[in-house]
Amino acid sequence: MSVNLVIVESPAKAKTIERFLGNDFKVVSSFGHIRDLSKKNIGIDIDNGFRPEYIIPDDKKKVVRELKKEADKASLVWIASDEDREGEAIAWHLSEVLKLDPEKTRRIVFHEITKEAIEKAVNSPRGINTSLVNAQQARRVLDRLVGFEISPVLWKKVQPALSAGRVQSVALRLIVEREREIISFKPVSSFRVLAEFNIEGDEGSVIKAEAAKKFSEETDARKFLEKCAGADFTINDINIRPGTRSPAPPFTTSTLQQEAYRKLGFSVAQTMSVAQRLYEAGKITYMRTDSTNLSSLAINTATSIINKEYGEEYSKPRQFKTKSKGAQEAHEAIRPAYMDKKSVPGSRQEQRLYELIWKRTAASQMSNARIEKTTIKIGMSNSPDNFLAQAEVIKFDGFLKVYMESTDSNGENNKLSENIIPPVKEGMALNYNNITAREKYTSPPPRFTEASLVKKLEELGIGRPSTYAPVISTIQQRGYVAREDRPGTPRKIKILTLSNNSISESAKEEKAGHEKSKLFPRDIGIIVNDFLVDNFSKIFDYNFTASIEEQFDKIAEGKKEWEKVLGDFYGPFHENVSTTLEEAERKTGARELGKDPASGEPVFVKMGRFGPVAQIGEASEDKKPRFASLRKGQLIETITLEEALELFKLPRTIGEYEGAEMVVGVGRYGPYVRHDGKFYSLKKGEDDPYTIEADRAVELIKEKREADKKKLINSFGDIRVLNGRYGPYISYKKKNYKIPKSTDPGSLTEEDCMKLIEKKPASGKKK
Repeated sequence: MSVNLVIVESPAKAKTIERFLGNDFKVVSSFGHIRDLSKKNIGIDIDNGFRPEYIIPDDKKKVVRELKKEADKASLVWIASDEDREGEAIAWHLSEVLKLDPEKTRRIVFHEITKEAIEKAVNSPRGINTSLVNAQQARRVLDRLVGFEISPVLWKKVQPALSAGRVQSVALRLIVEREREIISFKPVSSFRVLAEFNIEGDEGSVIKAEAAKKFSEETDARKFLEKCAGADFTINDINIRPGTRSPAPPFTTSTLQQEAYRKLGFSVAQTMSVAQRLYEAGKITYMRTDSTNLSSLAINTATSIINKEYGEEYSKPRQFKTKSKGAQEAHEAIRPAYMDKKSVPGSRQEQRLYELIWKRTAASQMSNARIEKTTIKIGMSNSPDNFLAQAEVIKFDGFLKVYMESTDSNGENNKLSENIIPPVKEGMALNYNNITAREKYTSPPPRFTEASLVKKLEELGIGRPSTYAPVISTIQQRGYVAREDRPGTPRKIKILTLSNNSISESAKEEKAGHEKSKLFPRDIGIIVNDFLVDNFSKIFDYNFTASIEEQFDKIAEGKKEWEKVLGDFYGPFHENVSTTLEEAERKTGARELGKDPASGEPVFVKMGRFGPVAQIGEASEDKKPRFASLRKGQLIETITLEEALELFKLPRTIGEYEGAEMVVGVGRYGPYVRHDGKFYSLKKGEDDPYTIEADRAVELIKEKREADKKKLINSFGDIRVLNGRYGPYISYKKKNYKIPKSTDPGSLTEEDCMKLIEKKPASGKKK
């Protein structure tokens, strides 16, 4: 009989903990939550204080039976789920469902899965923190109320099968509003003047400088260069200032997500998945935290390692104060469980993320970098204008020896300055090598990446460490937002160059609007956002959403009753839903763009059943309108009449092959070539249906035929034996039938196939 039963929420965590406990302990997993809200009647008894109605899902009934059996045999049950609100709720559900005796139940928590932490937790158990449980229940119930009451409004007023979420819809709003800022942005050009000087008499010396003034017009930039041609240049002032740079704090959930995106290219969900594996393997501390604190043990260990690895001058122990708005539990920051391990075994992703966490933690306990900033002012003999040369030199690298925080705009930027200024004195004469006025356009606000959206949500106090990843995943899964790359559009910039007292003119092409892994709103996301903001302005207001998070925090601290918080919210909210259902107009995002020059009929864009479409003409008894799908990157809000008319060039005939026409079009499943009654898909990212030519279409037809030959094993009229993704199968009258593994598909006769068809039910996706 097991004397002690330890219940955790994941098998990986169970396996790690088992290593540190003796034979008197048995560790089992609940595989996450064992109960959830019922979907029947919302799963909430609104009239009785918002009492949640929990059920055990079918896929958890076997787990619950096994846990109950083990708990009944044990002398003591130790619930060791995570130490945040979600973990506390799991502990409470286990206690309720398994009907655990409080006298024989212990709740233990730890921030890291190490022998010391687990032994300490076992020696200081506590009861279940009902305030934390209530905070989790309040969030779950409130989010269920919002989702279940607003989603049907969207079905009726926008489109079937849509859904809304309290925090997800606010995140969507941020993305849509940023997109509109970008749409309305008008780039303005100016000329930036850069120069290369050398010290008179020393042609090998180079000083790179920039004119203190920018020029809005080409004519002004040209006049300035003409002045430069006749000017004498002198060093008028030298300013040398010492400075320092301090390391960034250890990682919180949001800063880890941001840095893993910038430095490693990980999505927010990917970062959390990899961090979870590291935590459950006992390699890092708990990965859901908004604290930058480190334990005294962690600081002392880091100090010892830094002294040993880099020397005492590199060590500066420090404790960081948590700054995030609405920071909750007093956890530690994310750090290695054992600072003496610079790297760990595991997948490449786990190794890279661990090394990032180690470097950030070590750097946080290292000395400031000492730098020297030099600014030189270069005067002109015939003008009050001047040039500035600036450089930063690292005098002592300190924490930079290990790590430098990245930014959203420049990626990793360990180099403080590439400009090196030779030894100079005031009054020194300079000669110019060349001076260039280059046209530069202002940039619109940047679109959000997953990481910068997390940063913005945190700044606004919206969401918490456990919610960032699911929020961002949800708005993409719902099709409201897409993470995409955009190639940008070519743009010519002018360059004026002064060399040997002569001005030459040239042009260079640059890509404007090039985007990589940015979040773009889709049309349906924009329409849903506009409807929600128009009709539920308070619910999806940034400040209101942040204030709800603060209410949850107060519930977690035991300072507020969760039923009262829900009551204060639900009354006005439910009334808002009822009014919207009765009074709000249906929203399709439809726009009339103008008239079709060929037919004189109106041209519209709107949200169709399978996505955004352009439409020529209106439906009548004797005439049907024509439709064409919008292309990737086109929005209902910004498409022009000319762009919409271009869409109706499909389907188009591009030539003949084997005596049959090849027609290119776009269908429900994407662009295709139709030839001799068969369809051949165009390759995503390679082929454009508007520009593809006959030769390429023939290539696609031949490729598909070759693939089909390899796929076909045998054919008996309507019966075909095929090679599929999951092995050989029989296809008959548009239905598929499995072939037993013991059967050689090549030896099947028509009679054999019919026997299998009659014997086995057709396979396929369940609806």
